Amino acid sequence: MSNNLTTEALKGVKPSPVASKPAAAIRATRKQGDFKGRKLLTGSLLPLIIVGGWQYVSGTGIVDPMLFPAPSSIVKEFYDMIVSGELFRHLEISVLRALLGFLLGGSLGLIFGLAVGMFNRVEEIIDPTVQMIRTVPLLAITPLFILWFGFGETSKILLIALGAFFPLYVNTFLGVRNVDSKLFDVARVLEFKRLNQMIRLVLPAAMPNVLLGLRLSISIAWLVLVVAELMGADRGIGYLIQDARSFMRTEVVFIGIILFAAVGKLTDSLVRVLERRLLKWRDSYKG
Repeated sequence: MSNNLTTEALKGVKPSPVASKPAAAIRATRKQGDFKGRKLLTGSLLPLIIVGGWQYVSGTGIVDPMLFPAPSSIVKEFYDMIVSGELFRHLEISVLRALLGFLLGGSLGLIFGLAVGMFNRVEEIIDPTVQMIRTVPLLAITPLFILWFGFGETSKILLIALGAFFPLYVNTFLGVRNVDSKLFDVARVLEFKRLNQMIRLVLPAAMPNVLLGLRLSISIAWLVLVVAELMGADRGIGYLIQDARSFMRTEVVFIGIILFAAVGKLTDSLVRVLERRLLKWRDSYKG
């Protein structure tokens, strides 16, 4: 009888919301982990199919192994280059060039984009010239940079900086102009100075556009790096590809291409992580 009374009493007791929170958090974490694992598996499916088919056609002799070496031989060459240290020497100088060029061009793009977005007079003076230069292909400017600055590091870094400048400039400008004008009225009421407006109002509101420009600038920096190193260099991944092409070392050419793709994807993923952290407040459609 006492057991029945206990059971009846427990039926009337509602679970504590505090006690249920850890369980809900665990379920949410598991669900998020399952989603990430499923997303990773889905994203890896197509590359695995391509590599498997590539290995098959290379092994059966359907394609010339000199033109399309088997993935297994590329992996072997990749391992040999790691052991010898050759790969890291070229990768280090390429990453340094891309980083310096991006920091120079990206920071200038952010500063000019903010200035042009904030002040109409600055827009009238600077924006027409910038838009005109933006339409000129970088390949057309590359010979001039070589003539002016030679084949040294200066020409490569400045060319990368030029490529990284425009995406951040354009997106920062658009981000500033998309800020709600009522926020500026509030800033005037609170007597914010221009610097406070920029730091506490404009930058947070324009952050989605700025981060988009950041992603595009990093991508363009890697793209221009390849052009700069192929045009004239004695070190770097671009030089490695050019040298391997001359000696028909097709495996090394593929290694260089895969490296550019992997490093570019890594940097883009880092920016996306930063984007998720800085834009937690945004309640946008996620598909």
